[in-house]
Amino acid sequence: MGTQTNAPLPDGLEVGGYRIVRKIASGGFSIVYLAEDGQGERFALKEYLPSNLIKRKQGELAPAIPDKNLATFRNGLKCFFEEGRALAQIFHPNVVRVVNFFRAHETVYMVMAYEQGRSLQEVVLRNRGKGGKNAKAGKSVLAERHVVQVFNLVMNGLREVHANRLLHLDLKPANIYLRLDGTPLLLDFGAARRALDADGPKLFPMYTPGFAAPELYRRNQQLGPWSDIYSLGASMYACMAGTPPQPADQRELQDKLPAALERLTQGGAYSQALIDLVGWCLKLSPVERPQSVFALQRALREITRTHEEPGARRGGTIGRWFDTIADRLPFKRRAREPFTIPG
Repeated sequence: MGTQTNAPLPDGLEVGGYRIVRKIASGGFSIVYLAEDGQGERFALKEYLPSNLIKRKQGELAPAIPDKNLATFRNGLKCFFEEGRALAQIFHPNVVRVVNFFRAHETVYMVMAYEQGRSLQEVVLRNRGKGGKNAKAGKSVLAERHVVQVFNLVMNGLREVHANRLLHLDLKPANIYLRLDGTPLLLDFGAARRALDADGPKLFPMYTPGFAAPELYRRNQQLGPWSDIYSLGASMYACMAGTPPQPADQRELQDKLPAALERLTQGGAYSQALIDLVGWCLKLSPVERPQSVFALQRALREITRTHEEPGARRGGTIGRWFDTIADRLPFKRRAREPFTIPG
């Protein structure tokens, strides 16, 4: 993911019926602002602004688009707009709520419900400083119970995304937001594409090293739920180790992940079952990973039960789920299975 080099819109500017309060986040793909409508209700306003294609100087409102980048920019603009329209149809407590989208200043804006809290990445970094550096000695960054509870709900949200024929493609702790009550929210679908629609526009997705599946590093690779599942495993690993796993392209040359997972077993901070599940998600071959979030949740449910049963021993194995019939079902059928919160 690149960094944003364009100037943000000024505080106090009104655009599309919303007044910008301040910039709250940015990346190579977009800038996000805190904004208010005419009644004073607050929203998160996301502006499509790919810094590798367009430039906007301080004091300007519309970006300058070089002729050589115009076609690519317009294609991305169309994807962003269609993405907003698709996300607006999703009503789920663990997926960011898109309430509006509009065109202005030669680009597109997505209006999302504003939530208070902090990202999972912030929580990991804070806890890593308190003891995560000693992970090799068996100290946990986030407790296993917390990891399981958060990702149970994250998976529920991701199932709903997949059921609407969307992929996230940039799932990582920075894009998992924890509300004040601790419940997670999937954010920033800026890298998402309607990749499951054969006739839809396709842009080579942006990705974050360490969290991106190996198929995201190559063009013309088939993407699917298994691609987001790799990122789920990488995110869980980061919550346990305090750092992202080795990037997938480096793993293909010299895979250090098995040794890193083995280190997580030392000291008993995490159960072997959870470590096995993370390793399953992080298989380099897409066909060796869970093929649906539903199948992954079935395995996570077993870990959840070990926490709920008095005197239950942690550990065990999830191997019996690896070749489950559910993993081989066509995606369209799996995606519409009713989802539940495991445990």
